[in-house]
Amino acid sequence: MSTSQTNVVVTGLGATTPLGGDWPSTWSALLAGKSGVRRLDWEDIEDLPVRFAATLAVDPSEMLPKQQLRRLDRSQAIALISAREAWRDAGFAPRARSRKDDEPAEGDVVDGDRLGVVVSSGIGGLHTALSSYDVYKEKGWSRVSPFTVPMLMPNGSSGHVGIEFGAMAGSHAMVSACASSAEAVGYAIDMIRAGRADVVICGGTEACIHPLQMASFGSMRALSTRNEEPERASRPYDKNRDGFVLGEGSATMILESEEHARARGARIYGIAAGCGYSGDAHDIVQPDPTGSGQAKAMRRAMLDAGLEPADIAHVNAHATSTPLGDVAELASLKVALGTEAAAGLIVTATKSMTGHLLGGAGALESVITVVSLYEGVVPPTANLEDPDDEVDLDIVRGEPRKLPDGPLAALNNSFGFGGHNVSVAFRRA
Repeated sequence: MSTSQTNVVVTGLGATTPLGGDWPSTWSALLAGKSGVRRLDWEDIEDLPVRFAATLAVDPSEMLPKQQLRRLDRSQAIALISAREAWRDAGFAPRARSRKDDEPAEGDVVDGDRLGVVVSSGIGGLHTALSSYDVYKEKGWSRVSPFTVPMLMPNGSSGHVGIEFGAMAGSHAMVSACASSAEAVGYAIDMIRAGRADVVICGGTEACIHPLQMASFGSMRALSTRNEEPERASRPYDKNRDGFVLGEGSATMILESEEHARARGARIYGIAAGCGYSGDAHDIVQPDPTGSGQAKAMRRAMLDAGLEPADIAHVNAHATSTPLGDVAELASLKVALGTEAAAGLIVTATKSMTGHLLGGAGALESVITVVSLYEGVVPPTANLEDPDDEVDLDIVRGEPRKLPDGPLAALNNSFGFGGHNVSVAFRRA
């Protein structure tokens, strides 16, 4: 059973991704099976084995003023953009810091002492760190920006979001590689259950598409090298998959106690029902090949949410399009839920369209999972043309799939380097 009787609900959504500059455009593109992967026109990557990535559909320079951008790393800028959208979507009044003095503050108001923030990044300000070092080498220490450290630290996004909205119940940043923002959702649930906050802004962000990052992943043989058709490069579960596609973006959810949300008449997208964690304790990069750690995280998420395997109708899989990882996760699903329950799952892998947002992936895929339950439809897995022989579960492909009516639950899985396994459970409201 759940560790708490406090229901935590989702009341606001925001995102800026390779598919769109906001959540509605991202969702529409997902349902249409569109790819956000593009060729890169950088001059200094011709020698790299990979010359494409899933870059943002709308650059932050189109959404924030230049003066503000000079003090923000790209990852922090997009975290603010998605947080602002989620805040508005939840029906809260804009804070004075983010509106003009003559702009009316329409919407519900939150006591800052009851408002928390958990915004995660797996890497933080990579662009800032590298470009600032270039400035130091070329122009000397005195030309290095005094904002460099705040811009490069992984908790910077959480700090900026907390300042923007006056969140004084606590500002946190979980750093666990590709599981970072899924863990942020879990920590936000715990903050509300523990009575530390009534409302929590939670999510993740990542913007580290850079030659160094691509060279490192390329050296690791982790990235797809399908340079001639990049939009078809991310292909989870397909026989011809050859690695993941690096992506960037940010996604944010507003979580509230159900009591607080209903008191103000908020729209409720779904219930953030629970979260499960485990550590592989196996290898810094490779997952435990038995999948036991992943299965433990899923079982613990269901236990925390008070769910049985038969309650789970849908899984948004971690599925990055790597040869070993995709089928290992399917095996762990069968261990966690049992063969019979797993056979009835509707599984999708949306990294096939968004690329892999690393520390931002768990938040974006949590938003996708919540909306799939809310709208009753699951986006397809793109580029799945010839399923791997080991794929024996129901993977949505081709067209979106409708979910059954009635009470349903779903899992979103995120697994990161270091053996970090996180599974978040959601229920229909």
